[in-house]
Amino acid sequence: MGSYIDIPAADGSGQFRAYLAVPASGKGPGIVLAQEIFGINEFVRATADYYAEEGYVVLAPDLFWRQQPDVDLGYSPEDWQRAFALYQGFDPDLGVADIGATLGVLRALPEFEGKAGVLGYCLGGKLAYLAACRCDVDVAVGYYGVGIEASLEEAANIRGRLVLHVAEHDKFCPPPAREAIFAALGARPGVELYLYPGVDHAFARPASEHYHKPSARVAHERSVAAMREAIGPQYDLSALWDKHCEYEFGTRNVDDTMATMVAQPYVNHIPTMTGGVGYEALHRFYSDHFVNANPPDTRLVPISRTVGATQVVDEMLFCFTHTCEIDWMLPGVPPTGKYVEVPLVAIVKFRGDKLYHEHIYWDQASVLVQIGVLDQEGLPVAGIESPRKLIDETLPSNTLMRSRA
Repeated sequence: MGSYIDIPAADGSGQFRAYLAVPASGKGPGIVLAQEIFGINEFVRATADYYAEEGYVVLAPDLFWRQQPDVDLGYSPEDWQRAFALYQGFDPDLGVADIGATLGVLRALPEFEGKAGVLGYCLGGKLAYLAACRCDVDVAVGYYGVGIEASLEEAANIRGRLVLHVAEHDKFCPPPAREAIFAALGARPGVELYLYPGVDHAFARPASEHYHKPSARVAHERSVAAMREAIGPQYDLSALWDKHCEYEFGTRNVDDTMATMVAQPYVNHIPTMTGGVGYEALHRFYSDHFVNANPPDTRLVPISRTVGATQVVDEMLFCFTHTCEIDWMLPGVPPTGKYVEVPLVAIVKFRGDKLYHEHIYWDQASVLVQIGVLDQEGLPVAGIESPRKLIDETLPSNTLMRSRA
């Protein structure tokens, strides 16, 4: 997706390359992406592209250029040795100066508008912290930064927002270092410190042996939330989700539905494991098993909605008469003609202004009871009483519990 541009060093000693990724809109706030010790490799480029999808103009500078330009390493034992050798010869003060030069070029790009921040991983996590202390940035986000504890006296210079993600079992940030960081920064306004229990260094890099997807997802949500608040861009996720639902259940147009989504989205209906991963699979699922397969009287009754920085959580009633086979909810069950109301929750994730994925939950046992294929006698399940109590909380509670004398 990206390209390379040249950055003049601030001290006049030369120039270095930076990987540039631009959002589909062509403009946006800016992020300087500070590398790990492996150079501008596939992970850095993919991360830049990822944040471009979130709406940012991203520049990832080659911070090892003074030792060896265009470093692009993998994670083999040999590459690890080369990476550590480069790290040992790296001057972090010059690295921060190069980040400052990159920020200057970023702000001069025609694609840039608004404000700018720094995002970094590992070595880049420390540099993101130092950039918050030394550079004109509105927000800085560091993942498992190495050596931050040695520069805590600079924290008084932080002017923008700072977010640090710390791994509990990170041997490069052992407990004494972590405790010093939290003690020095924890009470500072505009600083957010997050500890991720049970995970190790590089938990957010998919190629890492320590990759932990749940923690990586939570960290990303927190990072983008801070960036959205500090530098934008702002999107009306509620309206975007409403438009997607209109195409799904109103006009029932698959192509229009897919047009509201990223290039490779996914949908997962948790109780029945139906949906699709990737454009082709999801388009086929929508065409053959969802958009055109819901009963004519299908309707959604909104109950509540929570809108975050990158996602919408919708609570609703899903109502229909079972007059046709509903592949995604009741696969293989012939129409029963029964009317159904079921509480349903949708967790809808966005990248920028496009829908990335849906996690959909509902009470399958209640559906099965209401269509008459599950006898609730003696089972801790409810039928239409469940959605009725959602609407009217004063209806009886604990009706499934055994009474005690």
